[in-house]
Amino acid sequence: MVCGDDPLAYTLAEELTSRHDAHVTVVLPSRRHNYGPQLAALRGVRMVEAGRLDAEAFQVAGLARADGLALVGQDDVGNIEAALRAQEINPQVRLVIRIFNLALGHGLRRLMPEAALLSDSEIAAPEFAAAALGEIAPTFARVHGRTLFVASRDQVRASDVTCGIATTSEHPEVLPADESTADLVLAVARRGRDLLPAARLPATWSHATPSQGAPPPVTASATGRSQPARRRRLSRPRRVRRRNRRVGLVRLLRLVDSKLEIAVLILLGVFLAGVVAIGVVDGLTPWHAFYTSLLIALDAGDADLESGLVRQIAQTLIAIAGLALVPLITAAVVNASVKVRMAKLMGYTWGGHVVVIGLGDLGTRVIRLLHELGHDVVAVDQSETSRGAQTARELDIPLVIGDASQGETLRRSSAHSCRALLALSTSDVINLTAALRAREMQPGLQVVLRLFDNDFAARVETAFGIPVSRSVAALAAPAFAGALLGQQVIGTVAVGRRVLVLAETRVEGGAKLAGRPLRWVDQPGAVRVIAHTAAAQASPTWLPAPDTPVRAGDRLLVVATRTGLAHVLAAARSA
Repeated sequence: MVCGDDPLAYTLAEELTSRHDAHVTVVLPSRRHNYGPQLAALRGVRMVEAGRLDAEAFQVAGLARADGLALVGQDDVGNIEAALRAQEINPQVRLVIRIFNLALGHGLRRLMPEAALLSDSEIAAPEFAAAALGEIAPTFARVHGRTLFVASRDQVRASDVTCGIATTSEHPEVLPADESTADLVLAVARRGRDLLPAARLPATWSHATPSQGAPPPVTASATGRSQPARRRRLSRPRRVRRRNRRVGLVRLLRLVDSKLEIAVLILLGVFLAGVVAIGVVDGLTPWHAFYTSLLIALDAGDADLESGLVRQIAQTLIAIAGLALVPLITAAVVNASVKVRMAKLMGYTWGGHVVVIGLGDLGTRVIRLLHELGHDVVAVDQSETSRGAQTARELDIPLVIGDASQGETLRRSSAHSCRALLALSTSDVINLTAALRAREMQPGLQVVLRLFDNDFAARVETAFGIPVSRSVAALAAPAFAGALLGQQVIGTVAVGRRVLVLAETRVEGGAKLAGRPLRWVDQPGAVRVIAHTAAAQASPTWLPAPDTPVRAGDRLLVVATRTGLAHVLAAARSA
């Protein structure tokens, strides 16, 4: 059963019916509004209309006979209330709950230890950030005593590569038959010298499965056409801080008007020329020359009619420069101070930053992630009371209030000089319009769009030449579907518009897979088995031989496409 009426509900139902051949009942307010017509068009989907998820609605939907229940509405309290009611009706049902407030979710785990609590925006946020920065998102998974992570092949030692994931060329290929051609790999992390410097892991990024009470899986990106074939990892806070220090002087200079800069530089040049002249004429040391000149500049000094012409001219020039320099410096300082205040009020920044449009749940997580990684961020939203506005203020992130589809709002966010722009609002029209206007201001700008319709996202890439468009539902659906089917979906990896899943499944008695060798499971472009745990063993065999027989009770850890995972799950179930 799937309860909801939004892109995630539709994508999840489509995932379950088309790839896992499941019988799905969707409970929603109306089959005629929102995503109702699209859900009704899916084959194998039964529709139940209900204004609220009460006992009567669950009875009509057949919850007592259901194997799993996915509550994917956008109301945390409503989802929790429905989950508690569902447990009363069917204590054995497998619960998957969409949660926005992760703090609330962690508290709920004590009441529902077996339920999978997932946040689609938490799953998708690293992918959006990575796509904007042209890097690999931080994907780490702790599996059977090993920490696996996604990296470029040139960032890890050959002995640490578990399998090749994809070639990130203009036309990405996932799980290629020849693994040596894959430049994006899944590797095992080791401490100390076993890791190349560029691939060292932050200790805080270790994710377990949802059933272990850890945060939900995160995603990695290896986008196609406009992305470089091999991209840096997203975790670069130290390097970013060094870059920020290098541009610090340039930022300070940009606070001062160009006319003031020119005037100050000319007068400083005159002052220094006067210092040199007095030093040479009077035979003074550099310090005495500077000291004498400074006194002359500040006090004007007494005229010395007995001195030579050169010294008289120098003294005159110093006096004039000194009188003009003080008010000019004062004006420059006041001007810079005013600009700093205006920067905070208007969200102005100086360049090399990332503009994030839309501070809903996804946008809030993205600005927090970018901020924690040391990147400069400017946030844009239509409302001062939006979900992420307070977060932006707490993190001291410049906040621009306005319609992002308007050029003036984009100019206030300095879109003309930003490093990348993420359009993450809940409106496809605003996101696309903002992206096109930003591209007009800065041709070739790296733009990442959040689009709710996955097919529309693909068409946008082709029609408008914006190669990075994402659907949160498409990124999150595999994790929700896997949890609903009782599988351990450990993480997801986005390659272009395709999503790979790292998952573990158990082979049931009488399954089609039982008695067959592992090579029967491996399919280039679809499935790769990276670990096999025999029923009688406590620890797995990593990279098992292809002729290893599979028996009932064995567990397989695979990297697969969504279609490939469906094939494995179907073969692992009892016939």
